[in-house]
Amino acid sequence: MKIQQALISVSDKTGILEFAQGLAAQGVKLLSTGGTARLLHTAGLAVTEIGDYTGFPEMLDGRVKTLHPKVHGGILARRDLPEHLATLAQHAIPVIDLVCVNLYPFKATVEKPGVTLADAIENIDIGGPAMVRSAAKNFTGVAIVTDPSDYAGVLEEIRANGGALALATRFKLAQKAFTHTARYDGMIANWLTGIAEGAETTPEAALPAPSLFPERLQLAFDRGETLRYGENPHQKAAFYREPNPPAGSIAAYTQLQGKELSYNNIADSDAAWECVKTFSAPACVIVKHANPCGVAIGAGLLAAYEKAFQTDSTSAFGGIIAFNGTVDAEVVAAMSARKHFVEVLIAPAFTETAKELLAAKQNLRVLEVPLARDYHALELKRVGGGLLAQTPDTFNVKPENLKVVTKKSPTPAQIEDLLFAYRVAKFVKSNAIVFCGGGMTLGVGAGQMSRVDSTRIASIKARNAGLSLKGAVVASDAFFPFRDGVDVLAEAGAAAVIQPGGSMRDEEVIAAADEHGLAMVFTGARHFRH
Repeated sequence: MKIQQALISVSDKTGILEFAQGLAAQGVKLLSTGGTARLLHTAGLAVTEIGDYTGFPEMLDGRVKTLHPKVHGGILARRDLPEHLATLAQHAIPVIDLVCVNLYPFKATVEKPGVTLADAIENIDIGGPAMVRSAAKNFTGVAIVTDPSDYAGVLEEIRANGGALALATRFKLAQKAFTHTARYDGMIANWLTGIAEGAETTPEAALPAPSLFPERLQLAFDRGETLRYGENPHQKAAFYREPNPPAGSIAAYTQLQGKELSYNNIADSDAAWECVKTFSAPACVIVKHANPCGVAIGAGLLAAYEKAFQTDSTSAFGGIIAFNGTVDAEVVAAMSARKHFVEVLIAPAFTETAKELLAAKQNLRVLEVPLARDYHALELKRVGGGLLAQTPDTFNVKPENLKVVTKKSPTPAQIEDLLFAYRVAKFVKSNAIVFCGGGMTLGVGAGQMSRVDSTRIASIKARNAGLSLKGAVVASDAFFPFRDGVDVLAEAGAAAVIQPGGSMRDEEVIAAADEHGLAMVFTGARHFRH
């Protein structure tokens, strides 16, 4: 199919002049609208404005300009049906072989503070989506281009094929086009159904920010990789990313080397990365089966790694390691000296020397992820027939949030460790108990049905690692329902405890802490993680 006439109407004009010039150089006639037509004309291109083409001027403040049979007839006519072509000839309608359209900036408009409903409504495109869908429906005869990143490839193919685009290319462009309009409509639906009931919706009223949870939620994800299998070999799996993954999210990774990532690799990498990036001091997090088995901060990444590995060297084997700074050759050498087998290594950056050393470990998956902490995408969890959505747990307890509830107060050094321990506990599956001291985890108890069992397991883990819990601090992600958990951690040697409080038996638990000579602080903030 040779491209002889193209219709260009874009809101985002990135690269459009060069694209139009490339089409014109191939002898393609250009039709255009409004500002796009003026841009092309100013650049010296021969372009027919759509009003001159249809015989009708743009009207109703631009709401109607391309909604015309001479436009949609030229796009929708099937080239393989003589009766369609005869109808075009009868009404003097030329065919349109390529449509290049992107849509009004609805998202940018509604993100402006104080946006009015009138502003939002005027930025809902009507003619654009109609042309996109018409061209995509008739991909056997028409090429539809909606993404500026496709301009260069389309031009290259046209030049190489005597002005034609292959059917496979047109089909691929149509797939992209239908996704483009679906996501555009989904964005509008999310925004409109997120307007609170009872909000002032007169056209000129400034609207409050829409609800985080619209009445009807439309989601959009792009398949990144089809994975070898899911959690188990008999399950099929794929990894889907948001169209523009936020910097700082695991989906924004660049894989530098190693085998393909598995389903479990990605899930565990997310757990490690989300934990490590909450620390401002140099930090290392080692994750195994979605739980941190070693977390530490230090003067540098090497010191943090040494301490994190010490927590549970057995569980660290085959784990995921995440750092919040640039990994250098010293860190890699320390891992090699320990013969530490690692599935995935994650950091914001690696030195060139570190990369050279890592290259010898051909199977090790090495990921670079931008270090950004300020994105707050909704967390989603699929359940049978539905979807749970929540805001992420971004709350980090500060010293001013602590309430001392025992006779004994924690020392300044203990407060630092308590805050560190509570931050780690946020990323341990509930029920979570975390023993810490000196900026490192000493024992982690995760995912037990009983909090006292998690306490015992954490104590056992520390003993197996040869770590003393005498004078350690302990974090509990939720309140102690009975005093038995406090009895166990005191017996293990703990000196201070941080927990949210809120149990019916808080007084009993506090009394137990006083009996053992423990310092205990309440945070008022629970950190369940399921």
